[in-house]
Amino acid sequence: MRRETSFLMDVLDGLGLRRWAWSARRLHCPVGKDELVLDVGSGGNPYPRANVLLDAYEDTPERFHLPLIKDRPMVLGAAERMPFKDKSFDFVIASHVLEHTSDPDRFIQELMRVGKAGYIETPDGFFERINPFRFHRLEVYHKQGRLHIFKKPSWRHDTYLVDGYENQIKCAAFLRFTSDEPRPFYVRYYWDDKIDYVIDNPDDSCDWPLPASEYATAKLGVRYHLVSLLRRAFSQRRRNAKLDVRSLLACPACGSIELSFQPAYVSCRTCGHHYPVQDGVPVMYPPQSSAQAKASAC
Repeated sequence: MRRETSFLMDVLDGLGLRRWAWSARRLHCPVGKDELVLDVGSGGNPYPRANVLLDAYEDTPERFHLPLIKDRPMVLGAAERMPFKDKSFDFVIASHVLEHTSDPDRFIQELMRVGKAGYIETPDGFFERINPFRFHRLEVYHKQGRLHIFKKPSWRHDTYLVDGYENQIKCAAFLRFTSDEPRPFYVRYYWDDKIDYVIDNPDDSCDWPLPASEYATAKLGVRYHLVSLLRRAFSQRRRNAKLDVRSLLACPACGSIELSFQPAYVSCRTCGHHYPVQDGVPVMYPPQSSAQAKASAC
């Protein structure tokens, strides 16, 4: 059983600093120093312990336009068809990315295919119901060790409940409470070998068009730069600099590991698909339009 909290988190909790303890969870990754860690949907704030990053976007309003961090080996691709070999990672982190997919079954199957163990974090399903995000397609609940996933028919489908929350509960005092006591409002799920999950409405679709964004580009303030320093301090920078991500890749079209590498592209010797390399980053979306891949990916 992997520890869900670190010594630092426990100390901060003991001092009543639960907000700080919650923030410290990103420094906690219960793996050995030699284990290989993938961060799926790493975006603008990857986990420090991750060795390899996977994201679908160079830029997207779904992360409030924070710049994509490329400070270690990285691949651009779809989470539902990851361009990696089977069981190529000892641990896979999927933090605040599962709720964005329109195909949760394939997404979770891919996590188990490329990883031996991992960690999933999402907003809690009830909080998502009353305080929905425009880009979230799923509600995720954690019940007795199992993830229950509900496909949202639209981004704001329970209008009466949302209006009640907005009118009665969403006040300064409640927002302070959610900030000071964040844990009840999130799902944290560790898994080894297998993810225990069920999709409560598997026949429904959640592949609706994303609504227009109301979010402005994020401002890079003091907190952002402090987080950057902590990430740098806690990352395996020397190891990551020596890591050759090409040894982990597989063709997302056919799954073959028979790949040929050129400075400008990666090609599959089995099915013949070619994938560009941009600024040293392999761009390996599955064989559909890049717009479709990005719309359904991390």
